[in-house]
Amino acid sequence: MSHSTHLTFLQYVLGQELPRRIADTAILAIAANAVAHYVFHANLSDAAPVHMVLLYFCCVLAFMLFSKLDLYNAWPERPASATFIRLAASWALVLILGIFMSRMVHGIGRISHHWLLYWYLTSMVLLLLYRFASHVALTRMRKQGFNFKRVIIVGYGETGQEMHRRALQQPWIGYEVNAVVGSAEQTENLQDANIARINKLEDIHAYVSANQIDEIWITLPMSAAAQLRPLQIHLRNTLVDIRWVPDTMAIQMISRRMTNFLGTPTVELNRPAPSGARGICKHLLDKVFALVALTALTPLFVAIGVAIKISSPGPVFFKQVRLGLNGKKFMIYKFRSMKLHQEHNKVTQATQGDPRITRIGQFLRRTSLDELPQFINVLLGDMSVIGPRPHAMQHNQMYEELLDLYMVRHRVKPGITGWAQIHGHRGETDTLEKMETRVQFDLHYIQNWSFLMDFRILLWTAFKGWSGKTAY
Repeated sequence: MSHSTHLTFLQYVLGQELPRRIADTAILAIAANAVAHYVFHANLSDAAPVHMVLLYFCCVLAFMLFSKLDLYNAWPERPASATFIRLAASWALVLILGIFMSRMVHGIGRISHHWLLYWYLTSMVLLLLYRFASHVALTRMRKQGFNFKRVIIVGYGETGQEMHRRALQQPWIGYEVNAVVGSAEQTENLQDANIARINKLEDIHAYVSANQIDEIWITLPMSAAAQLRPLQIHLRNTLVDIRWVPDTMAIQMISRRMTNFLGTPTVELNRPAPSGARGICKHLLDKVFALVALTALTPLFVAIGVAIKISSPGPVFFKQVRLGLNGKKFMIYKFRSMKLHQEHNKVTQATQGDPRITRIGQFLRRTSLDELPQFINVLLGDMSVIGPRPHAMQHNQMYEELLDLYMVRHRVKPGITGWAQIHGHRGETDTLEKMETRVQFDLHYIQNWSFLMDFRILLWTAFKGWSGKTAY
């Protein structure tokens, strides 16, 4: 096997997802056995059977879940701290699930806590070292010029420029843009003099043959659809890989996932991330969490109810119609924090020093304890623990005309807390800019949702998210 072939194989092992998933699984198995020699002074197979069962479950879960937890996509772009946190949380989740599944097997003994702790820490070190070594090795190989793929980008609009930017930011992936096809206006900001400008579609084939091009990326905008047929004719005899990157950036929707529908590749534009099997899991976890929370918080509910009754006449709970999943109306529950009053065809948001707010209401709103009855809404299936906060009906009617994609918030269940809230965007929205910022955070959550993201929001809310300067 030649030196070049060795490098190509090594690059595949270090850079592709499947071999990296296999490598991560092997690292967990190696670490488990190494720690067993330190703790038990014997092979892992000689310890209590539960340890081998746990190792089996964790290896299977890691192979399946690490990819779902986004440990492989664009990880080198993240800061080292973000990589560490994501990896630590993902490995902890796999370990917890593995322990739970192991406990389901009867009569297999007790897990050694020392072995468990050392296994977790040793695996973390080895997983991080593997990622660091892979990144260094791939970067060095690319800098030496091994196995670079030379690319032409056809269509240098927003999508083409974004693809070029990503190729430059991730040199270890090995794509080098040699030429672009676009209008003078599109290419005027192209700084690299080594990148050729091809003005006509019919010149692409000749350039490919003369410059040893490996791939062509077609990133034409939707407005240039008429050029696709002539382009196909010009490239019919061009013997290189051709990728078509649909110009989904021109359409502002919440997803751009490619799927197979009725045997035809399609792009789903309005499908939220928490859907399908993962959406079902999120729904079940919501129900369990809400049931546990309501049971644990019963004494607090009673105490708050008594305080509300003493502070002012009226009911303990406040109810109001809100929009839920896909615009379905439901009745939201809160602890009443205001004196009884009437509003006609409008909703007046609470402001600082609002005379309508009772003394106990000020405390409830400042600490967000007035939101706790919404666990009832979660149990009923109208809300989720984590999601965009539901707004008053009048606000929905006003902002759906003022803000693009405002109503897309309702493609998922509203939540008790959310991505916007832990970033300080809660309380009064007295300007359009405040609401626009909140909506942007909500859309980021809908587009990038994961169980890990929900866990992060939950932790942040528990420790920091119950109060804020704008909560009054």
